[in-house]
Amino acid sequence: MFAVVEIQGFQYEVEPNAVIKTQLLDKQPEETIEFDKVLFVEKDGEAIVGTPYVNAKVKAKVLSHGKDPKVIVFKKKRRKNYRRLKGHRQHYTLLEIQEISLS
Repeated sequence: MFAVVEIQGFQYEVEPNAVIKTQLLDKQPEETIEFDKVLFVEKDGEAIVGTPYVNAKVKAKVLSHGKDPKVIVFKKKRRKNYRRLKGHRQHYTLLEIQEISLS
């Protein structure tokens, strides 16, 4: 059984006991979250497609928060002594999918 769930505008393919990396969520570690924006569910070879959502819920537990490795952005214009160096580290949340339930 797996599902496609929408979390903060991004779509993730999830299945029970899977760990997914999402955008930073305003939840504490070990907290449980329930997502109801489920777009697609596949159970026992039968596909259920929503228009736009399926009447299902996905329950997940927050494992931890973190930051991705640094991405460096370097801009330069030749012969003009123009150089800019920027770094960025994206925040993320790790979720463990506990169950997918159809209503």
